[in-house]
Amino acid sequence: MATLPPVLAENLIPYLIAAVAGFGASAVNAVAGGGTLISFPTLMALGLPDRVANATNAVALWPGSATGALGFHKYFGETKSQLKALLPPTIIGSVLGSVLLVQTTEKVFKVAVPALILLATLLLAFQGKIKQAAERGDFKLKPWQVAVLQFLVSLYGGYFGAGMGIMMLAIMTLYEGLDLHRLNGLKNWLAVVINFGASVVLLSQRLVDIKFAGAVMVGALFGGYVSAKFAQKISSEKLRIGIVVYGLVMVGYMVWRAAVEK
Repeated sequence: MATLPPVLAENLIPYLIAAVAGFGASAVNAVAGGGTLISFPTLMALGLPDRVANATNAVALWPGSATGALGFHKYFGETKSQLKALLPPTIIGSVLGSVLLVQTTEKVFKVAVPALILLATLLLAFQGKIKQAAERGDFKLKPWQVAVLQFLVSLYGGYFGAGMGIMMLAIMTLYEGLDLHRLNGLKNWLAVVINFGASVVLLSQRLVDIKFAGAVMVGALFGGYVSAKFAQKISSEKLRIGIVVYGLVMVGYMVWRAAVEK
């Protein structure tokens, strides 16, 4: 059986690791959320600068958002008016967030990363309570308030992105007139817009490693397909706890790394 030359095999290993990370991120997103906490640190561990790893990860996982939105296509007509109203703040926020990322120096972003990952980890840890609190509340946001909050979430999504789905769902739950399935559909379509807007800016500014993005994307597509078949056999609660613990470990490591590099 033919084998790859040692040099070629060695060069392929980082991309195979990136593909596995994309597979895991997509599968985790389908079951519990928080997949970025797998793929983003992996890209950093493979040697990409923090900003480039973040931008590459955002572009690579974009197809997963699109396929997730298509899963709610039957509700598109019923959420079209809300989607139309929220498109302007979403587009503006995502573009400004990605421009902010481009303007941020590597040194500053490296300091910000532990806080961003901690925020995403805490959002994942309290995901259930956030949803329950929003569902129980009698308070409903006015359309302009939803637009402002959606702009802020989109700004965050364009800059970093991990946990933005949880933020949006909490906001959408306080949006009067839609049930959870339709809110999920609206949230997924808006996530596609955020990721697409950010991807256009980040690609145009050459902040994305195309090869690693392609590897993660291929893995993510397979991960989404496989997880669709086996998601119901996995305990989403146990997986969520595992990702939270992993996220906290990553925060500790990055704080330690920042301290050592000073």
